[in-house]
Amino acid sequence: MASLNVGNLGEYLREQRNAAQLSLRQLADAAGVSNPYLSQIERGLRKPSAEVLQQVAKALRISAETLYVRAGILDEREREELETRAVILADPSINERQKNVLLQIYDSFRRENGFVPETDKADKADETPEADETSGAGDALKADAAEDDNPHS
Repeated sequence: MASLNVGNLGEYLREQRNAAQLSLRQLADAAGVSNPYLSQIERGLRKPSAEVLQQVAKALRISAETLYVRAGILDEREREELETRAVILADPSINERQKNVLLQIYDSFRRENGFVPETDKADKADETPEADETSGAGDALKADAAEDDNPHS
């Protein structure tokens, strides 16, 4: 069987498994996949699905997105964006409204710097130019700050 082009996924999985002090069988059991299948992934003979990678990542307690990038399923920039969003959404020190405002600002800065998702590019082609997009995020931030200063909200 020839080795598939899945980056250095297998080598990385082996390193992570060894760092977690798990045998191949233990990781396979924890991830809910067969021992031979996991062995083939580590040797680069099989390209796992995103679902299998997610199960393996959960068993190793590592980021599934990192495995997606190494397997060629996800672009590095997309992974960074997903991780940034996940950190914002997981922060217990800010409320849901504040998280939404932060994500709006984050999106507007990414668009300003030329990182427009393909779906946004298609939507933008049909629109007419309007006011600067960062002004909306700034207005939302000002409104959020005003609410936080109001003891009755």
